[in-house]
Amino acid sequence: MTAPVSEEHAAAFEAARPRLFGVAYRMLGSVAEADDVVQDAWLRWQGADRDAVHDPVAFLITTTTRLALNVLQSARVRREAYVGPWLPEPVDTTADPALGAQRGEALEIAVLMLLEKLTPTERAAYVLHEAFDYPYRDVAGVLEISDDNARQLASRARGKLAAERRAARADDDARRRLLDAFVAAARDGDVGRLEALLAADVVNHADGGGVVHASRVPLHGRERVARAVVGVVAKFWDAAATTETLDLNGAPAILARAGDGAPISILAIEVDDRTGAIATILWQVNPEKLAQFAVTG
Repeated sequence: MTAPVSEEHAAAFEAARPRLFGVAYRMLGSVAEADDVVQDAWLRWQGADRDAVHDPVAFLITTTTRLALNVLQSARVRREAYVGPWLPEPVDTTADPALGAQRGEALEIAVLMLLEKLTPTERAAYVLHEAFDYPYRDVAGVLEISDDNARQLASRARGKLAAERRAARADDDARRRLLDAFVAAARDGDVGRLEALLAADVVNHADGGGVVHASRVPLHGRERVARAVVGVVAKFWDAAATTETLDLNGAPAILARAGDGAPISILAIEVDDRTGAIATILWQVNPEKLAQFAVTG
């Protein structure tokens, strides 16, 4: 029979919890699924021979990663049947700026979208090495593969992301200015001002999950996107709607609320660092993924 968890072992888990959530969230792109994985890791910790564990953090990271890999397999099947574009569930990084990571790699919404194109093991290798600075030998231990295979997985993941990514990370102040200008032009219904902010090949993604009306395919091109944005904002952001800038997924984003405080949408962007124009627009309007931003009390 497993001994009750001591205060020392409980404290070790709590100290590791932010890092465990950081791994699980980057693996799954879902706050709810990441929370479930961390809870399962706690149950595994309760059932483990804890006195025989020499490095609790390594044990818990390994457990969390393997649990997340299992969840990711089933999540991919569900996402194949998802209505319209699938975007990650945003997470507020104001209270926990690093989500337990040593750096913010693999946290931005656009990057999490690209991680969906990796195999599960490529994703795990990339997250552990790039976001948490795990040496390849430790990645290999978690994934039960050779050091060379771990290095190859991470290298393939980096190559795929580099080939797909449309923009480098922009300065946060510049991104805030663009977001403010974007919202102002959209609310004014000024298509010309909006077009001036967009790259010629801008891409617009909207995740309504089949619950809220949203384009079920990405929209491409400055003029088409600008007109669509003006139409959507006019329809869904009435005069009572308010907007605020939050630090979501480690970068500035806009949260829009209805007059009663209910969240309407989250707007995030990628900026082309060569031109300073908006290269990608990401709208989260699925109510299930906005529920965490509901006003309570």
